[in-house]
Amino acid sequence: MYQLLATSPMGLEAVVAKEVNDLGYETKTENGRILYEGDARAIVRSNLWLRTADRVKIVVGRFYATTFDQLFERTKELPWEEIIGPKGSFPVSGKSLKSKLFSVPDCQAIVKKAIVERLKKAHDIKGWIDESGALYKVEVSILKDEVLLTIDTSGAGLHKRGYRLAQGAAPMKETLAASLVRLSNWNGDTPFIDPFCGSGTIAIEAAMIAQNIAPGFNRDFASEEWEIIPEDMYEEERIKADSEALYDKEIDITASDIDPEMIRIAKINATEVGFGDLIKFKQLNVHDLKLEAEKGAIVGNPPYGERIGERKEVEAMYSYLGDLIKENPKWSLYIMTSYKEFEVLVGKKATKRRKLFNGYLECTYYQYWGER
Repeated sequence: MYQLLATSPMGLEAVVAKEVNDLGYETKTENGRILYEGDARAIVRSNLWLRTADRVKIVVGRFYATTFDQLFERTKELPWEEIIGPKGSFPVSGKSLKSKLFSVPDCQAIVKKAIVERLKKAHDIKGWIDESGALYKVEVSILKDEVLLTIDTSGAGLHKRGYRLAQGAAPMKETLAASLVRLSNWNGDTPFIDPFCGSGTIAIEAAMIAQNIAPGFNRDFASEEWEIIPEDMYEEERIKADSEALYDKEIDITASDIDPEMIRIAKINATEVGFGDLIKFKQLNVHDLKLEAEKGAIVGNPPYGERIGERKEVEAMYSYLGDLIKENPKWSLYIMTSYKEFEVLVGKKATKRRKLFNGYLECTYYQYWGER
């Protein structure tokens, strides 16, 4: 069994923890981290199925250290050889915050040296270690003198699903888009509209959720090359995921944007993942948006009006969204924006608010639940 760690953006720990729970693992949550225990198959399933986590890592060790000697000795005591093979390549990255050991390059060098000594002894290697094999990215993270040593199982971040061939100026991460859909509790049984679709990410993630398509289905992971993962396990789990997908489930998703170029880009991305005919794309000004069904969900990440001259336009859009949900009380509205006066313009207090970050920009996710 391994101690596993799914990393999470700030404010989304509960969403990631629920996904890990749904895979059948018990979790413990810390700031930006969801900890759980699992075997090799848990590593594979986590990488294939976690929509909202950034990465899946193995925790090799956790201890306090205030001197370089302590860091070296405690790192060397850990069973690195149980994960890293004799030819494994193990670059070390690091970060340190509010700790006595604040020089990150020194911490990285010491951890690297300690692992080298441990592996040479364990694998009976004389001379240099030949790092020509699989990649095991080690991270040393020190916070208030507590050292956390992990190995990344994912490779590229989990937001890299492989379908985004084109994007606009400020694309939203796929993991954040999936989180917005998860927080709306939309499951595909009612219409779904993103009126500010940009490169189509929210609509595509919604379609994947509704059809139960594993987000990691079409990409590779670092741990596929590892000796601790049985050779055919990723393939087995991909076949299983394919059999669990609801490809025939009919869903009603509309993605619109005022910019025809964004609609073109969104269509390319949706076609890449197989949703070219499933999602309805429209070039549309939000003021022309009409709700035809009795109930449904609007989920979006509109322009924030950060630039001078855009503010009035953005305020008018927000007011229009408020009018729409007042006229259609069974519809739910979920909007992420950095605009502080959003509720004033909508003319209604949100049912729930959640602080989130889009990149480095602090935003609020305003959630207005429709009447049941």
